[in-house]
Amino acid sequence: MPLDETHRSAFESALRDLFGRERVETAYEQRITYECDGHTLARRAPDAIIFPDTTDEVVEAVRICRRFDVPFLARGAGTGLSGGAVAAEGGLIIETARMNRILSIDVENRAAVVQPGLVNLKLSLATRLEGLFYAPDPSSQGACTLGGNVAENSGGPHTLKYGVTTNHVLALEMVLPDGERLRCGSMAGETHGYDLPGVITGSEGTFGIITEITVRLMPLAESVSTFLAVFDDLESASAAVSAVLVRGIVPAAMEIMDQLAVEAVESHLSVGFPTDAGAVLLIELEGSGDELTAQQPEIERACREQGACSMRKAADERERQALWRGRKLALGALGKIAKAYYTHDGVVPRSRLPEAVRTVRQIGERHRLRIANVCHAGDGNLHPLILYDPADSGEIERVRAAGADILSACTELGGALSGEHGIGMEKRDLIRLMFDDDDLDQMRRLREVFDPELRSNPGKVFPTGGRCGDLVPARAARIGGWL
Repeated sequence: MPLDETHRSAFESALRDLFGRERVETAYEQRITYECDGHTLARRAPDAIIFPDTTDEVVEAVRICRRFDVPFLARGAGTGLSGGAVAAEGGLIIETARMNRILSIDVENRAAVVQPGLVNLKLSLATRLEGLFYAPDPSSQGACTLGGNVAENSGGPHTLKYGVTTNHVLALEMVLPDGERLRCGSMAGETHGYDLPGVITGSEGTFGIITEITVRLMPLAESVSTFLAVFDDLESASAAVSAVLVRGIVPAAMEIMDQLAVEAVESHLSVGFPTDAGAVLLIELEGSGDELTAQQPEIERACREQGACSMRKAADERERQALWRGRKLALGALGKIAKAYYTHDGVVPRSRLPEAVRTVRQIGERHRLRIANVCHAGDGNLHPLILYDPADSGEIERVRAAGADILSACTELGGALSGEHGIGMEKRDLIRLMFDDDDLDQMRRLREVFDPELRSNPGKVFPTGGRCGDLVPARAARIGGWL
C-alpha cells in the first residue's frame, strides 16, 4: 500500500522518537548528499537517513521500516563503484558511520571483532604494533568501511596472495529484514553446516544490515621488496604477469598502470613513475630476506623477456610507500586530466590480459573516448577508467555503451563481470551475460529466504530491463506512492 502524507509523517515521527531529531535527516539539502556513491551515473536521493549507534537501534529501525513497508539499505563511506549504496527505490538509508569501533583484538587467535563503519585502514594501523594486519586492501582503504567491503566482497592489490574479503571473514552479526538478529560463523573460522558468512559476504546488502564483523588478521611479512618494471606498451606489461607466475613465484601484488594513468599520477603526486613509459608494472614480494633475494633475478628475467625497458627496486621504505601511494591514488589523480571518469572491474584469466587490454583500447577508439587503465593484474582484474565530461549527454551515452562492451568482452574471454565492485545497479542488466533465467531464479530464491518482502536494498543485482545504471524500480507497482 503506498505511503500517503499521513503515513509518511508517521514514519518520520517513529524514527525521531527512536533517534531524536539530531540523528534523523529528511531535509532535501541533506538527502541530496546521499544521492549517489562512487558510481555517479546512478542517482536517487533517499527519503530519510538515520545514524544508529548500536545494533539494538538498527533492529528497531528495521522494524519501523517493516511496519510502514519502507525499503532500506545500509551505507558506510559511499566509496562503492556500482551504485550499491544508492537508494534505488527511495526509502531509508541506515548510515553506519557512528558504528565505527574496534570491539576486540585477539592477538593469540589473530582475529578482530569490528563494527561495520570502521574504516578499513584503521584496523591494520591498530594491529601493526602486534605484528598483525588486515589483508584486503581496496585502493580506497583510507576511506572505505568494512561493512561495505563485506557487502561487495572487496579485493585490492594484495588479492593475488591473500584473497578477497570472504577469505578473511570468520563470523557476522546481521539484522534481518524482519528485525531479527542472525549470528553466524565463529572466531575459530570453522564452519559446521552451511557457510553462512560466505553466503552473506558479497550479497550486496540484499539480505539485511551487517552490524558486527569478525575478521582474520595476518602476520606482517618478515621482509618486503617492491619493484617497478617499465614497458613500452600495455600488452607487454600484461604478458609479464603470467611470465612471472609460471616460474612458480607468487608475488603479494602485481599492479599495472598505463601511460595515461601514469601521467595523471605524476602531474598530481610526483611519486617517481616515468611519464614516457607505455605502462608500468608494480610487483611486490613478501617473505624471508633470503627468499626475496633468490626471487629477484627470476622476476627481472621474466619482465625482460616480455620487453621491459628497465626495472628497479624501491631503495627504501619511503620510496616503496611513494610508489604505492601513486597506485592507490591513481583514480583521484585522473581529476587532473578529466572532469569525470567511469570505471568497471571486469575480470579475465591472467593469460588473456594482453588480449583484454588490447580490446579495451579498441573499444575506446570505436566510441571516441579516452580510457586510462589500472589493473589488479595478478588476478586478472581490469579497471578501465573511461574519461568523460558529465555535462555532455552524448558523451555519457557513449561511456555507457563502451562500459557494456568492455564487460561483454571480459565474459567472452572467459572472465566475469566484477572482481570486487559488485553488480549493484551498474551491472544488473548485464548479468545475463553470465547467468540464464534458471540461475537467476535460484539466486532470487536464496535472497527471498532472507528477505521475502524485498525491502533490503531493492533494485540491486537482478536485471530490470533498463540500461546499465538506469533506475528502474522493482517494487514500484506496490509502493508507488513512496517513490
